[in-house]
Parts: sequence; structure tokens; C-alpha cells
Amino acid sequence: MTSMGKTRRTMSVGLIGAALALTLAAPARAGETPTAAAGWQLTPTGTDARFRGLAPVDRRTAWAAGSKGTVLRTTDGGRSWRNVSPPGAGDLEFRDVEAFDARRAVVLAIGEGEASRVLRTEDGGATWTESFRNTDARAFYDCMTFFDHRHGLALSDPVDGKYRILSTRDGGRSWEVLPSAGMPDALPGEAGFAASGQCLVSAGPRDVWLATGGGATARVLHSADRGLTWTATDTPIPAGDPARGVFGLAFRDRTHGIAVGGDYRKDQPSPSAGAVSTDGGRTWNPSATPPPAYRSGVAWLPHGKAAALAVGPTGTDLTTDGGRTWRTVDTGSYDTVDCTADGSCWASGEKGRIARLATKD
Repeated sequence: MTSMGKTRRTMSVGLIGAALALTLAAPARAGETPTAAAGWQLTPTGTDARFRGLAPVDRRTAWAAGSKGTVLRTTDGGRSWRNVSPPGAGDLEFRDVEAFDARRAVVLAIGEGEASRVLRTEDGGATWTESFRNTDARAFYDCMTFFDHRHGLALSDPVDGKYRILSTRDGGRSWEVLPSAGMPDALPGEAGFAASGQCLVSAGPRDVWLATGGGATARVLHSADRGLTWTATDTPIPAGDPARGVFGLAFRDRTHGIAVGGDYRKDQPSPSAGAVSTDGGRTWNPSATPPPAYRSGVAWLPHGKAAALAVGPTGTDLTTDGGRTWRTVDTGSYDTVDCTADGSCWASGEKGRIARLATKD
């Protein structure tokens, strides 16, 4: 976080557990930049790739996946990053990564037809194995999620009028397309957004949600049986255009969820860019004070029940009431954000930006 001018007050947000405390400055007066005792601390990545895929494991270990087939890994809390990109992957666009520990990770490349692929490593990125390559020209995979070390899903835009779901039961070593009988029809023009690795998220052993946009309404679909059957619910986040909809989801349990999105075009406003669910996604209510602009990533802060961060190209916003109201706490550009159970938060985005949330002692 940069430091210029004076702030009116500071706000402390406690994160119960360990010795983690987060102190963020209040928004500054017009024309000023917030000052904070703690905030995003950029780490040296040595690349200009754009990282929309991010998978922190704990305070020391994190993985990032991005453009130009780039995959990075740190095991020292971001003080240094090792380039562990798969050989020959320079033409691939990695948009999601799911990591189990410092050695095992799965990355998703997006695109039409064979551009959509899944690769897996079991040795910290020293070697990679391609475990899935899309052979259907109609499919375009956007993001993935794992319930545990073995069971995971990947999401494709609609094929024959329904979202396609890919499933693994062995940690990403092999994949199969699930039957579509339990999937509701997609709306005309509806699709997922491969913007932050958060268009498909899970909580617990069986619950999973997918985010949509581009159709007449922005929807969230929910499955309680690992992707076999789904129900769809409208959200108040505006859609009706290929650039609008829900871009990121976060559930801190199978009940409490936050959705963020808007219009990703720089010259377009994004009113009602946040929504909240307290019933597992069956209903969504608009944030009373939403993020002020398009946001693509969102994450619950660890060990708390009401604090979360949302990020996008124009800044980071904080909520301390479960997503009902948001306030901007940083103006740096990030595409995605994630936090770990042991109390660390990370964000990544354009021009090689990967940051860790530095906290006040």
C-alpha cells in the first residue's frame, strides 16, 4: 500500500487465531492515497505475466499460474519465487491453479478446443504431466475447484445448451465428463468468466457453486452432490451483456457466500457489484454498499466470520459484515485473492504482481 497525505482515521480488523491482526486505513480524502500500518506487500516475481490463477497453501507456500504458460512457486513466504513452468507451455493461458502442498499442484489452461488443458505436478514443478486435453471444439474450460486431495471439478462454458462439468477422483491424474441430465439449461449468451479462478468454488466435501454472466441475468448454480445435479438462482449483479455478470465467488462454509462482479470494461460503470447469500446460494441479496467498481476476486479472511476482501483492476475492498457493506482500502491492481487456514492472504494480477498481506504485529 502506498503512503501519501494524511488519513482521517484507522480501522483495526481482528482475525481470531494465531497472532494475526489486520490494520487497514480508512479511505482518504479525495485525491489522497490511504496510509496503513499494514497492507499488500508486493513480492519479486521477475516476470511480467498476468496471474489470474493463485493457490496459497500456507504462510510459506503458494503457487501462481498465468499468461504465457507461466507457473511460479514460493516456499519462503514470497521472498523469492521459482519459475516452474511446464516445458513448451508458452502458448498456453493458465487461468487457475489448485495446490495441495509444496509439491503437488494442478493447473488449468483455457481456450477453445485443445487450448483447454489440465496439467499436474507431483515434484514441485520439476516435471509436469498433461492429464486432460479438450478435444471438443465447442468446449471452453474456465476454472476448477477441489473438494479434497482427490475429488475435483472443472467447468466449461455451455455445450449443447448446458454447462459441461469435468470430474476427477484421483487428484487430477484422470478426468471424465459428468452426465448433463442434472444441469439446468443455460441462458442464451450465458457463460463463465475465466478471470480469477473463482467461477467454480466449493465448500466442504460435496457442495459446489458456479458463477455466470453474459445472459439476461447473472446466476449462481449450486450442486450438493459434487456436480451431478444443479439448481440455478438469479443474483442482483447486473448482466445482459457479454462483459457483465458474476466473476468471483467465495463460500466460507456451505451456507455463507459472497459474489462479486460487474462490467470488466474500463469505460463502463459496475453498480451492484456485490451480493450476499446466507442460505447456501438459494437466494442472493445485493450489498447495501457494494464495491465501487468491477471486482473479479473475493476471499474470506481466515478465522473470522464476517471479514472478506474483494479485488479488481482498480483496487481492493474490505467488508467486516459478511459482504453487506464494502470500503476501498487499496488502489493497486489485482485479479484474484485467496487466504489460507493458518492466517495468510495473497493477491495476484497483471504485470507479474503477486502480493502478500503484511500485518501489524
